[in-house]
Amino acid sequence: MQPNDLEPTGSGVVTFINRFTVHSSPEEFERAFAETGRYVADRDGFLRYTLHRHAEDPNRWINIAHWRDVRAFRAAVGSPSFPQHAARVRELSTSEPGLYLPRQYVSAERAAAGDR
Repeated sequence: MQPNDLEPTGSGVVTFINRFTVHSSPEEFERAFAETGRYVADRDGFLRYTLHRHAEDPNRWINIAHWRDVRAFRAAVGSPSFPQHAARVRELSTSEPGLYLPRQYVSAERAAAGDR
């Protein structure tokens, strides 16, 4: 994300964060998530996602996805075909989803420049 992406009105890049509690094997969850990820990656406005597993609790996971804007995200998850692609992930886990607007941006490079 670049500093010029920080548009608080929602017309810039947004971050979707979804925290999962997995009730299956990690391998089964990862396979199902990858299938859903392939579907989502083809939607207009999708930028990238990363799936993380908690370092100390193997049942806790988090997905962090970036979208061009709120409209693109809503169109993708509001598509009539989305529920069938997310069904398996939903069978294997419970989740707490949320869409976030960027408010601050700091990188090591920018922080170091501010110290000068």
